Amino acid sequence: VQLQAYGGGLVQAGGSLRLSCAASGDVFDISVMGWHRQAPGKQRELVAAVRSGITYYADSVKGRFTISRDNAKNTVYLQMNSLKPEDTAVYYCVARSSVVVSARDNEYDYWGQGTQVTVSS
Repeated sequence: VQLQAYGGGLVQAGGSLRLSCAASGDVFDISVMGWHRQAPGKQRELVAAVRSGITYYADSVKGRFTISRDNAKNTVYLQMNSLKPEDTAVYYCVARSSVVVSARDNEYDYWGQGTQVTVSS
């Protein structure tokens, strides 16, 4: 499975960005898709994940970020609104075969390349 992420960039605080991630290869092996992020000097954290319409969000992004998935296109999206400087990080698209939505980054089988999101104050 290969994951290709798009959509990072620079935005002012309060602005919006939309990340996309397209999966290719043995996509039938994928159950959960989501996004981790890693900010400088901080641990990597699961931001959001989705499986069969069930979603998970980190407390820090609830109400601001929305994850969605288009199974026909094997693509997952992360709509990020009301962005804050603390959302600045490298965002990684992830996927796993297990049906369990795990917050542990070492439990994800597939990783895309990171995409930088920078929010200026």
